[in-house]
Amino acid sequence: MDKILEQALLYDFYGELLTPHQKEIYEQFVLDDLSLSEIAEGEGISRQGVHDLVRRCQKALEGYEAKLHLVARFLAVKEKVGEIDRILQRWEEKDQDPEEIIKEIRGISATIIEEL
Repeated sequence: MDKILEQALLYDFYGELLTPHQKEIYEQFVLDDLSLSEIAEGEGISRQGVHDLVRRCQKALEGYEAKLHLVARFLAVKEKVGEIDRILQRWEEKDQDPEEIIKEIRGISATIIEEL
């Protein structure tokens, strides 16, 4: 997965667990794409201080994911929903028996429920 997308997903799921100051700095770096120097100047802290804070935030977010696996579950469910969409596309094109389609969708939905 793209590193920026991964950071954004981790922040979306676990960002509220960071302190307000951590959130502000991390958002500026990851979401607003500001450089460490730009953030340091705006916040009145050193570039190294910003770098260390961003690294600590990243480690914290990765630690939450390692324990809770919410992003991984979200991505797995998203993939399964995509599979259902592809199956329904085949149904709309009349390329498959409706009973077989229902069976496939039920199998995928059961997998989603198990993963949650």
